[in-house]
Amino acid sequence: MLAQLISDILDLLGPRYGYGSVYLTGVRNTLILALAATAIGCVIGFICGILRTIPVAKTDGAFKKFIVGLVKAIVRIYVEVFRGTPMILQAVFVYYGLPYFSHQQLQFTGMWSVALVVVSINTGAYMAESVRGGILSIDIGQTEGAKAIGMTHIQTMTSVILPQALRNIIPQIGNNLIINIKDTSVMFIIGFLDFFAVHKMAAGATFKYFPSAVLEMCVYLCMTLLASFLLRVLERKMDGSDSYELVSDDQLVMSAGTYNSPRKGSPFDEKSKEFGGRKLAMPEENTAGGENDAR
Repeated sequence: MLAQLISDILDLLGPRYGYGSVYLTGVRNTLILALAATAIGCVIGFICGILRTIPVAKTDGAFKKFIVGLVKAIVRIYVEVFRGTPMILQAVFVYYGLPYFSHQQLQFTGMWSVALVVVSINTGAYMAESVRGGILSIDIGQTEGAKAIGMTHIQTMTSVILPQALRNIIPQIGNNLIINIKDTSVMFIIGFLDFFAVHKMAAGATFKYFPSAVLEMCVYLCMTLLASFLLRVLERKMDGSDSYELVSDDQLVMSAGTYNSPRKGSPFDEKSKEFGGRKLAMPEENTAGGENDAR
């Protein structure tokens, strides 16, 4: 049976059915969409994460409190809606819903633009919570120190907090990339030619459904494993070297036993080159005391 399965997969890729180049096109489209949407989604998530962490003090005016509260409410609604609904229905709403509600005035002309918008917005909703958690994980003293030297909230975020939070959320960025590699398969609902859409097309034409599904599963696994490997390499690069040369002594502070008083010596200094091997003279008061004792 295994030999028959391999033979059927080779038939799908080979000249008998000729779907090898089509599968490669699906892989290419899936990777491009996943990478581009993850990058755009990270930008959206960082913006939303910063907006959700804008501080409001009791001394701030009512107008600022209202604006900040409104912005946070809009961002939270966006996050909850796109995290709480399936991506396949989001694609249907964007592709078919916009023309329906706008009487054909608003509609996308290309499948790429629809797929990129839907996957990016969905990724941004998940990344917003990851970024917010990463920002809150940074010690509050970092923010207080930045404010103490006169930095604004945006400056604090971009120069102090986000560089540290980025390292904490790198695993989540990688997780979203792997999810996007798999979840772009739902874009077949709007006719986007991703890897899963090629599987449906090839299986429907050749009736080799299971061999095509096995091929799809293996290639998806290879893509996700490669993404995981590259992201772990990135994490190690951001961690820096794990070999450090520790400083054993401070050059500005003399070690114990090496300090020589003008009048008092130390037993550890008797063999010091400074004294040329001579025995240290006893302090005057001790010598006087010895003479008295001798008398």
